[in-house]
Amino acid sequence: MRPAPTGPAPTGPAAPRLAISNLQVRFGDRPVVQIDEFTLGEAEIAGLAGESGSGKSMTTLAVLGLAHTVGATVSGSIRLDGTELTTRSQRELRKLRGKHIAAIFQSPAMAFSPVFKVGQVVLSALRLHGMSKADATEAATQAMRQVLLAPDLLDRYPAQLSGGQLQRVAIALALALRARVLLADEPTSALDVTVQAEVLELLRVLREREGMSVLLISHDLAVVAELCDRVAIMQAGRIVEQGPAAQVLSAPRHRYTADLLAAVPRITAAGTGPAGNGAAG
Repeated sequence: MRPAPTGPAPTGPAAPRLAISNLQVRFGDRPVVQIDEFTLGEAEIAGLAGESGSGKSMTTLAVLGLAHTVGATVSGSIRLDGTELTTRSQRELRKLRGKHIAAIFQSPAMAFSPVFKVGQVVLSALRLHGMSKADATEAATQAMRQVLLAPDLLDRYPAQLSGGQLQRVAIALALALRARVLLADEPTSALDVTVQAEVLELLRVLREREGMSVLLISHDLAVVAELCDRVAIMQAGRIVEQGPAAQVLSAPRHRYTADLLAAVPRITAAGTGPAGNGAAG
């Protein structure tokens, strides 16, 4: 059984894993994120989508309690399984990060020091959260197998692994820590198409098998459409539209969402569209 984070318990079976309300992230007097309400349910994959600079990654940093590292201040409410995060000290947040809420990012190599073997980084994180050396080793080995990687890859340096392998190791760490919520910030945009599909499938399996809730931050609406149950569209720091992904992406109500969808490249058959009009070249 996974231990609950310290704090108030969820109010009922429908209580969201992650609940954001009246959130503001500011640089001085300038707000860069203003979210009235957003939730992530149990074993749900929700997307936070928008173009670069729309506030998606700043929202991620706020949820992780790391917005201060880039000079931003946070107000409002961010609750994880009923526990208010915005009033927690950095010491308390460090205990929750990884063990209860984990994150993977666009460049997985940044999560691993080039001078340490991958396994040293993973085991250090597990031991930091209270595991014995033997338990940490066993948990890391099992998690590597769950993400379809050979455990002996832990004995290699980051430069000896591909980007896709490093992303899987980062996911394995979240698994080993038994995180309830995974924040995936552009986790596939640096990967080729084949590896991207493998990572997305892994996230889907983790939701189904482990009950993990996933918040996918992405500018790629095709990825959001493939993976997410719900989606929230961000523009200039605000959510302008949210709902079931199939509904929002097939019949958008907001002009900005429609413009984003119109900008998605489409492949047309030769001779039937603008990409192939049948003219000799």
